[in-house]
Amino acid sequence: MSKSLIEIERKILRLLHGRNTRTHLTQIHAHFLRHKLHQSNLILAHFVSVCGTLNEIKYATKIFNQMRNPSVLLFNSMIKAYSLNGPSQEPVKLFALLKNLGIWPDEYTFAPLLKACLGVGDLRVGQCVHGEIIRSGFERFGSIRIGVVELYTSCGQMDDGMKVFDEMSHRDVIVRNLMIHGFCKKGDVDKGLYLFREMRERSVVSWNLMISSLGKSGRDSEALRLFHEMRDQAFELDEATVVAVLPICARLGAVDIGQWIHSYAESSGLYRKVVSVGNALVDFYCKCGILDTARNVFKEIPRKNVVSWNAMISGLAFNGRGELGVELYEQMIAKGVSPNKATFVGVLTCCAHAGLVEKARELFASMTGLHSIVPNLEHYGCMVDVLGRSGCVREAYDLIRSMSIRPNAAIWGSLLSSCRTHGHVELAEHAVKELINLEPWNSGNYVLLSNIYAEGGRWDDAETLRMWMRENNVKKSPGQSLIE
Repeated sequence: MSKSLIEIERKILRLLHGRNTRTHLTQIHAHFLRHKLHQSNLILAHFVSVCGTLNEIKYATKIFNQMRNPSVLLFNSMIKAYSLNGPSQEPVKLFALLKNLGIWPDEYTFAPLLKACLGVGDLRVGQCVHGEIIRSGFERFGSIRIGVVELYTSCGQMDDGMKVFDEMSHRDVIVRNLMIHGFCKKGDVDKGLYLFREMRERSVVSWNLMISSLGKSGRDSEALRLFHEMRDQAFELDEATVVAVLPICARLGAVDIGQWIHSYAESSGLYRKVVSVGNALVDFYCKCGILDTARNVFKEIPRKNVVSWNAMISGLAFNGRGELGVELYEQMIAKGVSPNKATFVGVLTCCAHAGLVEKARELFASMTGLHSIVPNLEHYGCMVDVLGRSGCVREAYDLIRSMSIRPNAAIWGSLLSSCRTHGHVELAEHAVKELINLEPWNSGNYVLLSNIYAEGGRWDDAETLRMWMRENNVKKSPGQSLIE
């Protein structure tokens, strides 16, 4: 290649990695076509790589298909481009083509290929790729081993992941975090905690993983102790820490710690920069019953998303301020924010607490009519609750019968409770029959129907039901006290 052509090649590479690449992609393409560099593996590899980062995968594929003699460099760029642009089987097909052409892969081939297998969730193909790595002698490369561990841990194959992990001479923070996440995701939090305690060096991701996993497994006190340990070791909180710890504080009633996190989020700038932090604070204050602060935080969130609105609407419902929750929903719609399924659970719960039956009917109808959201069990449960509380028990029963999905025990239980409140014995009997089919072991359903009979003066029916319970060995759960 002449000196002038080498200079042109360098100029093209500078253009490809410049600020305005996205808007000038076709011009850059025309530039190297004009200089007959369209068969340069180096130029095309960089061009394909840039296309991948700009989500221009079709353009990249078109360029690749026009190459007569692609090198491993170009194949690697193309495999990586596909792996960056969502789940696809194309990287595996490209690897097969590479082998068919007699091109030997290098250490940069396998990491994106493993990522692609992970993206499509294809463990079988991933295992085949692992076999190729071993046969090619590239298993010694750290980035490839991390990819193999990530594949196995993400697919829940912890024995295979542990085998690769044990064979690694150098286990950095990234690979240890992958193992911790894999065990915790599978429910073996103790094993995850053991690996965490073994770490000489930790990142904020390590702490976040372990705190979050302990919280999700119901071990809130341990999670909070670990958070204090994190602070003692002078680790700075990031948005993931805040989002993980605040729900734990809410469940434990640790208001002072939650308020400290709020102060930290404000002073560090997280509060303004990351919407999920503001959302978590709204949720925390609502669950602690500190509504005024929750509303102030909500107002101060600079770029609210649908989760922000949902947190505040649900928080108002949780605190018995249903009318305010419905008003907030109306504001949300007026601002052009599209509601989702969680929005309607929150606002319908507001209607239930505020006794806004007609509004609930209107909102329920608007789910499919205006917002193309198909109601799920939670939405039907909310409507049954709204109607039952207001005495529209027959309408609640008819709604259950009209459901396109099978009602669960919570929905029938809600109807049964309403039947007792409003004295609908016949519908109560229907509800109990359905509950017996769903959970025959639950004595509470029988006892509730027996109480309904007794309250209606049907003592014979109440006694018959209790005799039936004794004959079928259905035992009433003993009373329990929350006070130790």
